[in-house]
Amino acid sequence: MSRLFGTDGVRGKAGEHPLDHETVARLGAALVRALQHHRPADPARPIHFIVGRDTRESGGWIEQELARGIASAGGALTSGGIIPTPAVAYVAREMDFDAGIVISASHNPFEDNGIKVFSGRGEKFTEALEREVEAIVADRSWSVDGTAVQPPSRADVIEAYIEHARLAFPDPHRLGGLKIAIDAANGATTTVAPRLFRDLGFDVTVIGASPDGRNINLDCGSTHPELLSAAVRENGCRLGVAFDGDGDRAIFVDATGRVIDGDAVLLMCARQMQAQGRLAGNALVATVMSNIGLELALRASGIELVRTAVGDKYVMEEMLRRDLPIGGEQSGHIIFSEHLFTGDGIATALNVLRVMAETGRELADLASELVAYPQTLVNVRVRARKDLATVPAVVDVMKQVEERLAGEGRLLVRYSGTEPLLRIMIEGRDQREIQQWAGEIAAVVKQELG
Repeated sequence: MSRLFGTDGVRGKAGEHPLDHETVARLGAALVRALQHHRPADPARPIHFIVGRDTRESGGWIEQELARGIASAGGALTSGGIIPTPAVAYVAREMDFDAGIVISASHNPFEDNGIKVFSGRGEKFTEALEREVEAIVADRSWSVDGTAVQPPSRADVIEAYIEHARLAFPDPHRLGGLKIAIDAANGATTTVAPRLFRDLGFDVTVIGASPDGRNINLDCGSTHPELLSAAVRENGCRLGVAFDGDGDRAIFVDATGRVIDGDAVLLMCARQMQAQGRLAGNALVATVMSNIGLELALRASGIELVRTAVGDKYVMEEMLRRDLPIGGEQSGHIIFSEHLFTGDGIATALNVLRVMAETGRELADLASELVAYPQTLVNVRVRARKDLATVPAVVDVMKQVEERLAGEGRLLVRYSGTEPLLRIMIEGRDQREIQQWAGEIAAVVKQELG
């Protein structure tokens, strides 16, 4: 059976499998069929989805193909238009939808797109349900009616999401007219972020808010914070925040323009929550990619770091399992369970502002408490995802590097969940050494698997 779902939904080039017209329509129908298995039959109430998308030019036709597939299976689709991923999760939970669908490829370029699905509880689909959907799509005994359907009905859900997001920072007046720069990545947060932060009384400089269907994430947003750093310095802002294309992650820059990643955000928010008695379980969840410096800093505060595989859905699952209030990724996906069980860049920004207001400290000062070990990450394109344990040359070079680290660093080698890449991450005391060691592993991987 062909796998459709990766670590963050269905991803690919728009127009090519699995994001070709037929497969997208079949996916829509399969979602209805799968959810019908888990809900008592009610002819008067069809399976109802809310869909939101980012600004990619392919988003419109993908939405229409999903609508065709969903309608063919007896379901109904309502479109929220261009809205952030967390808005879809919130609306699915609060407005009695059976599921939410997001059309986005997050931080990827405009040629890519993706489809990810949330349950009616606002949580990402479980892997078990994803496998069920894949099996239905693979079953060639059925087909989607080729008849075009009317565009899905529209619903203005932005107001509801904004009111919910504001709850993350209930007292914004404590920061007065704070000057902040926002990079909306020419993506989904363009419909929400500039207005929300201005309504909260901040003096806002906005960049990356002129989407044209093709400039999403183009030299802007959370993966390209250079322009934001410049905007913060030029406008005398106290901080800046960059969102990604679908708005579920945030990366910050301090008043000097220095980039602050998700590890520092996890540390400052967890410590403040602990001080206020809000850190249930006295622990947080992060992935294997979080720097060992985060683990050491948390340990000094008596906070446990629970690690998961890479992917915010794995963070979410572990938070649910342990009933923990905060978790996230170094890349800026931060989950606050009292808010939503998915990453929310806007809520993350508001929580950072809340910590600043409650402590009276600047972002640079708060972030300085994280002493990160030097880290290097090398990506190697591979032909196939072969089990590394079966490639002796790769096993040998990895063993050599681990012996050199001698317990004072970490080596992590893993395949990307969305691209044909092997990711080699090393943390250690000396940047030049770990870069050299990563290069040695990469060279062997290229020879054996490239």
